Amino acid sequence: MSHYENMVTRQRKWMFFLLAILVLGAGFTPYERIFLGLLLGSVVSFYNLYLLQKKTSEFADAVAKKQSAKGLGTVSRLAATALAVIIALRYEEHFEMIALIIGLMTSYLVIMIDFLLFKNKDSA
Repeated sequence: MSHYENMVTRQRKWMFFLLAILVLGAGFTPYERIFLGLLLGSVVSFYNLYLLQKKTSEFADAVAKKQSAKGLGTVSRLAATALAVIIALRYEEHFEMIALIIGLMTSYLVIMIDFLLFKNKDSA
């Protein structure tokens, strides 16, 4: 497995672990609105992470084959984010907006933590 595939697998595992914690928090704590906002944001963030990883891999393959490369899917990722915000605004009694925005950033947090933890281990 290449370093990139290892990184992708690790990041997805971290996101699944985080989503499981958020589901437990929404189910077993009195802060249901906050955890549901975090959960909705993190689900969309995980979807965006998946799209970004997939498009990056396709982009790298196209460059390696000296073909024209497509974009990285910015519009689809922004549309998914907009949909999450619309859902949170429509069902405001269930989702906390600030928690949703924080949840939307979780994939970037996972990417940074993964980089900091594994930058030296992968090069060895």
